[in-house]
Amino acid sequence: MGVFKFSPGDFIFICLGLVLLLLDIVLDIVAVVSFYQEKDYASLCILLLLLVGSSVLVQVFSWLWYSYEDENEDQRQTKVEKCLSPCMLKLLHVLQLGIYFRHAGVVELSLCSSYSDIRDPEGVSVYLSHDLSMLRLIEAFSESAPQLLLMLTIILQSGELGPVTVLKACGSVSAIAFSVTMYHRSLRSFLPDKEKQRMMSSVAYFLWNLLLISSRLVALTLFASALPCFVFAHFFCSWLVLLFFVWRSKTDFMESPCGEWLYRATVGLIWYFDWFNVAEGRTRYRTLLYHGYMLMDISLLCALWCWKMSPDPPYFEVPPLYAVITAVSVVAVYILGLLFKLLYYRCYHPNLAKEELKGDARVGQGATRLQTFSGDEIDSPMSSATEDVPEDEHYQSLRILEADTDVTDRSGPRAPAPDIKRCNKRMRKLAENFYS
Repeated sequence: MGVFKFSPGDFIFICLGLVLLLLDIVLDIVAVVSFYQEKDYASLCILLLLLVGSSVLVQVFSWLWYSYEDENEDQRQTKVEKCLSPCMLKLLHVLQLGIYFRHAGVVELSLCSSYSDIRDPEGVSVYLSHDLSMLRLIEAFSESAPQLLLMLTIILQSGELGPVTVLKACGSVSAIAFSVTMYHRSLRSFLPDKEKQRMMSSVAYFLWNLLLISSRLVALTLFASALPCFVFAHFFCSWLVLLFFVWRSKTDFMESPCGEWLYRATVGLIWYFDWFNVAEGRTRYRTLLYHGYMLMDISLLCALWCWKMSPDPPYFEVPPLYAVITAVSVVAVYILGLLFKLLYYRCYHPNLAKEELKGDARVGQGATRLQTFSGDEIDSPMSSATEDVPEDEHYQSLRILEADTDVTDRSGPRAPAPDIKRCNKRMRKLAENFYS
C-alpha cells in the first residue's frame, strides 16, 4: 500500500464540506427565527427537536470513537488533537463542537499533504476523513432528511408549491444523496485498484440514491400533509420493525454494547429513508426484502393520500386524476431508482473478498509491510514474531533493522522506509459489508 497523499482536489472538497456545514447552521438559525416570528410554535418545537437531537447523536458517536482510541495525547497525530486534553476534548463534545474539531484536524493534515512535502505514512488523513464521512451520513438522515420532510409538509399544506420551492427541495434532496455518495467514495480507499474506479460508478450511485430518497420523502410528505398526526406513529412503528432486522443482522460496528445498540438504532433511522449495508456476506435477499417493504409502504402512503384528498381535502383541492397521477409517479420514481441501482451493481460494483481489501487487521494492529527493490510489497519477516510486542518496542526493532540494512549494504540501493498504515477498523467493516 502506497503512502497516502491528499490532492488539491481532496483539500477543496474538505474545505467545501466545512463551509457547507457552517452554512447549514446559518440556515437552521434563519429557519428557527422565521418560525418564531410567524408564531408557528409547533413547527418550531419539531425543528428544534430535530436539530438538537441530531447534533447530540453525532457528537455522541464522535466522542465514543475518540474514547475507543488511546486517550494519551502523545498518540494523537495532529496538532489540533494534541492541543486539547481528554477532559477538554470531552467538554468540546458536550458543547456540540466535536465535529468542528474533527474537521480542523483533517484540514490541517490535508494542508500539510497537499502543499508541502510532509508525507502521511500512517494514513491518518484517510482515517479521520473516514470518520467524518460516516458522521455526515448520520447527520444527513437524522437532521437533513426529517427537516426537509417538515419543510415540504408545511409548504404543501399552505399551497405555496411553486417552481422556486421545487428547486429548493430538489437541491436539498440532492445534498442528502451527495452525502451518501461521499460516504461511498470514502469506502473506495479500501479498494486495491481505487484509481481504476471510474467516475461513472459514483454518478450511478448518486442517481439511484437520489431517486430512492426523493421518492421516499415525497411519499412521506404527501402522507404527513394529509394525516399529520399519524406520521409519528408511522415512523415509530416502522423504526421498531427496522430495528428488529438490524438486531437480527448481528452488527459488530462499535466496541461497546451501549455503543452498538446506539448504532443499531441509528441504522434503523437511516433505513427509514434509504438502504445501508450493515451485515457481512451477500445481502441480496436482505436488500430485496427491504426494497419490497419500502415499495409496499410507499404505495400505501400514496394510496392513503389519494383517499384523503378525494372526499375531504385538508388543504387546496386536487382533482382525483391528478392525485392518482402524482401517486403513481412517486412509485414509478422509486422503481426507476431500483433500476439504476441494478445498473450500478451490474456494471460498476467490484465484488471482492475480505482479504483483497486494503487495511487488513494486521496493518491495523501495527504490522509492517516492506518493499523489495523491485517495488513489490511483502510482509515483514518479523511481523508475526513481534505481534504481541508493544508498539514502541516494535518501532525500535524496525529502526534496528533499517540500521543493519544500511551498514551491510551501503553500495546497493536503499530499501524504502516501511509503510505503516493506520486502518480505520470501523470503516473497513463497512467496506467488507459493501464490497464482499
